[in-house]
Amino acid sequence: MIRLIAALVVCMSSLPGLTFAQEALAPVEARVPFAPSPFVGSDGATHLAYELHITNFYGDTGPLKPSTVLVFGDDATQPLLKLDQAAVSGLIRPAPAEGASASIPPGKRGVIYLWITLPQGAAIPKVLHHRVEFGTDKNGVAILDGVRVPVSENKVQTIGAPLRGGRWLAHEGPGASGSHHWGSLVAVNGDLTIPQRYALDLVGVDDSGRAIRKGVANIQKTVYADWIGYGADVIAVADGTVVGARDGEEEHAPLTGQPEPASLTANGLFGNYVILKIGPDTFADYAHLQRGSVKVKVGDRVSKGQVLAHLGQSGNSAAPHLHFQLANAATFEGSEGIPYVFESYDFYGPEVEAQLFGTGDAWKSDKPQPRHGQLPLNDVVIRFPKN
Repeated sequence: MIRLIAALVVCMSSLPGLTFAQEALAPVEARVPFAPSPFVGSDGATHLAYELHITNFYGDTGPLKPSTVLVFGDDATQPLLKLDQAAVSGLIRPAPAEGASASIPPGKRGVIYLWITLPQGAAIPKVLHHRVEFGTDKNGVAILDGVRVPVSENKVQTIGAPLRGGRWLAHEGPGASGSHHWGSLVAVNGDLTIPQRYALDLVGVDDSGRAIRKGVANIQKTVYADWIGYGADVIAVADGTVVGARDGEEEHAPLTGQPEPASLTANGLFGNYVILKIGPDTFADYAHLQRGSVKVKVGDRVSKGQVLAHLGQSGNSAAPHLHFQLANAATFEGSEGIPYVFESYDFYGPEVEAQLFGTGDAWKSDKPQPRHGQLPLNDVVIRFPKN
């Protein structure tokens, strides 16, 4: 964990024949709680995704208004990422009111979601360094200069498909900081983590990009059989051991409102689920499974490609889909989402959520492109291998 505590100091120092003003240092505590790991996305580029937590520490400081964020790699002269005030306002949580600029009140914390795309052919930086400029009501511009973060050297795991065949919209996927996956900070029992940082909601679609079968007149009155992906085989992405499993939870009617979860745990969110340990500190989570379909129990050894259950709509889910993620702990609470790449899939291009239901412009499929060793990014259509 990286910490930097800096006090706002404006001081005048005298030397013979010279007077100078020290730069105003921001009165903040700043950290990156979980170091980023580089991974290759479905755009073919290498990315780093992480969060910068900034706490306006002193009560009498007044609001701090982040206006510029620069992130440097090993070259301290050329930033890897530069965000202006408008960009920061779109990436900070809590989000400012519509049309307002980002502001961190005294005693409060802001979390800035950072997504770095490395230049083609560039070396992966060993360390990231941050410079943030804040506007203040009392002392002009204050500077945060530091928060050195080592880039994780952990190798991203290559895994098989979690579903057999079929076309799938990778919804709320990596790169969408405002999604309910990456955007969901989970505070439980002293830990503040993002278990779903690289999660995918895999929604079955037909060759027109629609999630509901043709001929359904009223999408508000669908049954499970109307949904393209419902009942699909959910399979093991690697050899592993079942460390969590649950069945028997009811499934909700599609597109109906959901109650608030009873707890921020797998039992409170996932409905019927399977959790596999597939490596050291590496756990594959499968959620919202069909009631009565779970075929494994805790302690079972499973083989890559083995059927674990069927896709359903249990737990905190508004429509049939598979929620899939990798995390560094077996429990949802207290875990951090970690990146991964799939061995192979076909890539069909982007699709927006409205097109799932046939509204707006019709979805136009790109010619399928085989992809290897990549993680699908937000709202793209893919096809997994049939075998």
